[in-house]
Amino acid sequence: MGLGVPAPGAGSVQIQGLGLIGGSIGLSLRAAGWRVTGWDIDELRARQALRLGAVHELGLDRRAEVTFVATPAAAISTLAQEALAESEGVVSDVGSVKGPICAAVEHPRFVGGHPMAGSEQVGIAGARADMFAGAVWVLTPGESTLDETYAAVRAVVAEMGAEAVTMPPDLHDTLVSVVSHVPHLTAATLVRLAVERTAERTVLQRLAAGGFRDMTRVAAGSPDIWLDICDANRLAICASLDRLIEVLGEVRDVVQRGDREALQDHLEQARIARVNLPSGIPSDVELAVVRVPVKDRPGEVARIATLATEIDVNIYDLEIAHSTEGGRGVLIMVVAAGPAERLRSALAADGYRPSVRHLGI
Repeated sequence: MGLGVPAPGAGSVQIQGLGLIGGSIGLSLRAAGWRVTGWDIDELRARQALRLGAVHELGLDRRAEVTFVATPAAAISTLAQEALAESEGVVSDVGSVKGPICAAVEHPRFVGGHPMAGSEQVGIAGARADMFAGAVWVLTPGESTLDETYAAVRAVVAEMGAEAVTMPPDLHDTLVSVVSHVPHLTAATLVRLAVERTAERTVLQRLAAGGFRDMTRVAAGSPDIWLDICDANRLAICASLDRLIEVLGEVRDVVQRGDREALQDHLEQARIARVNLPSGIPSDVELAVVRVPVKDRPGEVARIATLATEIDVNIYDLEIAHSTEGGRGVLIMVVAAGPAERLRSALAADGYRPSVRHLGI
């Protein structure tokens, strides 16, 4: 296959686009010992990124082992294709809509990505080295993505403290419309609703200092990126908005008729779902190693990682061990011991021959 996975803290990375996310990638990987170069169309922003230490130097590094394209979504496909043509390293992006990008950049050395992290602060000034610590970073490999490409990007993501979750691009776009895109539009709409109360604006601002402020925090982000996002993912966003409007209508009816039991049930279901949202990897989790013999062909590792996501099994670490005889290898995954058997059974049902070994706490 030819590509290798960079050793932790020993690689070189190129970042195209030095805004909030690109700058945070640079700060995080510099802290981990990587050599970081970067480029931005805005020279003032690029120089600010250099002053803040997000990059070692400005410019293009064609020998970089990994390139992240962290520009607005409309430019990602073109810049990713240029990076693939001008370098021999792997390339990924951070766009929050994956379907159009992955369709346009189908290449063995490319894997789509989306870090589910951000800040109400705008631009490089809001960049932080710990931006991705404990965050989910979605990877969306294509049919031609090499296993080494996927593994290399996944390893870099892990170095930044993020948890890699793998899924098809279209599924990502559907799900992210619910957990990211529609919440942003909803927050912006709630703020607009509050602002319309011009007669009571001063008092309203004081009342909004608590839960309302927390709920609408994302509305303070840059509106520019959302124009591209809503254009690229309009079908999924509109479908989610339609469902939100439908559910809000149901809640309105419950409130209007004074149905306390139905309202109690609605609020309790939401409370339970909210408190059970994942908050990171437990430090005392018992681990298991799942070993899976695989054929040496593109997409095997990504296919298995996607299957793990579908059955709700987190992969905490991943390694590819190639056979000296060629043509085969072993995928080694570290997962929580509890769901390890579920993963083994799913893999066996899909024609693989996995084994599981518990590591203990």
